Amino acid sequence: MLDANLKAQLKTYLEKVTLPFEIVASLDDSDKSRELLGLLQDIVSLTDKITLKTDGRDSRTPSFSLNRPAADISLRFAGIPMGHEFTSLVLALLQVGGHPSKVAADVIEQIKGIDGEFNFETYYSLSCQNCPDVVQALNLMAVLNPNIRHVAIDGALFQAEVEARQIMSVPSLYLNGELFGQGRMGVEEIIAKIDTNAGARDADKLNAKAAFDVLVVGGGPAGAAAAIYAARKGIRTGVAAERFGGQVLDTMAIENFISVQETDGPKLARALEEHVKQYEVDIINLQRASAIIPAREVGGLHEVRFDSGASLQAKTLILATGARWREMNVPGEQAYRGKGVAYCPHCDGPLFKGKRVAVIGGGNSGVEAAIDLAGIVAHVTLIEFDSQLRADAVLQNKLNSLANVTIIKSALTSEVLGDGQKVQALVYKDRNTDELHRVELEGIFVQIGLLPNSDWLKGVIELSPRGEIIVDARGGTNVPGIFAAGDVTTVPYKQIVIAVGEGAKASLSAFDHLIRSV
Repeated sequence: MLDANLKAQLKTYLEKVTLPFEIVASLDDSDKSRELLGLLQDIVSLTDKITLKTDGRDSRTPSFSLNRPAADISLRFAGIPMGHEFTSLVLALLQVGGHPSKVAADVIEQIKGIDGEFNFETYYSLSCQNCPDVVQALNLMAVLNPNIRHVAIDGALFQAEVEARQIMSVPSLYLNGELFGQGRMGVEEIIAKIDTNAGARDADKLNAKAAFDVLVVGGGPAGAAAAIYAARKGIRTGVAAERFGGQVLDTMAIENFISVQETDGPKLARALEEHVKQYEVDIINLQRASAIIPAREVGGLHEVRFDSGASLQAKTLILATGARWREMNVPGEQAYRGKGVAYCPHCDGPLFKGKRVAVIGGGNSGVEAAIDLAGIVAHVTLIEFDSQLRADAVLQNKLNSLANVTIIKSALTSEVLGDGQKVQALVYKDRNTDELHRVELEGIFVQIGLLPNSDWLKGVIELSPRGEIIVDARGGTNVPGIFAAGDVTTVPYKQIVIAVGEGAKASLSAFDHLIRSV
């Protein structure tokens, strides 16, 4: 099952297992069960700390649980956790085997102290880069707290469950049989939802913090670079982010970040966070900024307020809140979001195997999505507003070579239709004739660009007609002492490498402002 190189790497990791445990597999006579058995046999052959039993009686086959004698741990994988989930498997093996997690000590104690009964199920796809964060978070929680149980389910392998629960987006989380959430969630986000007093406690802690010299709002590439450059100056630096990593977390392949030949978004986001942690930076995660109150006088303190009710103060601010997927804003889009309307083809594409889908948008992202989906689904209809596609020629050539793709240009998507539970069709208007057309399908992938996360700044910070923060050559805004960087600004070309440079520039400008304001 595993090649020699992967076996060698896994053997090195498994040397960190200190507590013996067993894998209990539930199998049948299917090819997938034989494939899973081969994987599990490879694992136990690499260490004497893990034993394998094949007498499991779980209703989901193939599946397996990780059990440690004298420990109440309920952790199961339903399916074969390869692809992006192989890392989740390795971490689960280590943690059940006694190797400590790198999660902060206070978070671990919070997990251990959660009372109640929590039976989690996570549906994932092997191509989903967002799913491992959820799977790994819940696996860790199951290891640490016997009140928490978790099973990670490959949606592509257990299609009957996916159909019954009408799951059209991964990761999809269920708690005690009810939908708990969809999309990327880290351990702190999950804790915040089940530990009902956590929000108030966190707000009290934030309100008690002393003012920062530089407070960065946003944890993407621009925010990370700004924090590092500020901390290197030896000044009090904080980063407040809704989720550290930002839009990068939703990016699949990254091949144009200079000096890094190839990586993916989650991996780069982790590297950014680890780099920031090398310095004395106060990282404040899971905080969505809601308002800004500028200093009343030069040299005064700016205040940022958050949805949680907390607020922070700083002598200078760097706004790096990035951007989000642009929506179509047509009837039915919100009603069927996660029920056929999706924004991540890599994550959700496998759930539409053998079905009909549309891709909205003819830029690079849209055409790449159509190409990827064509290898999974029955048919792809690409709909472009303009009279021609805007993607690179090499991508268009590839798209045109695919037999199960239809390209419709000069088309305005006008409505999403469904039966109340899932998407059934979309309606578009031919911009040349104004004639309306209906396309029968089961999924719609929206790939029409980004919107800046700047709504909370209206009336305080000067914005462009597109909603971008207007900045000068030094990253300065119209308010002295407040700077901005990255995709939320008017700086052209929304690229990771540009955001990093702009974050560094804004940080240097903030430091210059500080020393001139003393």
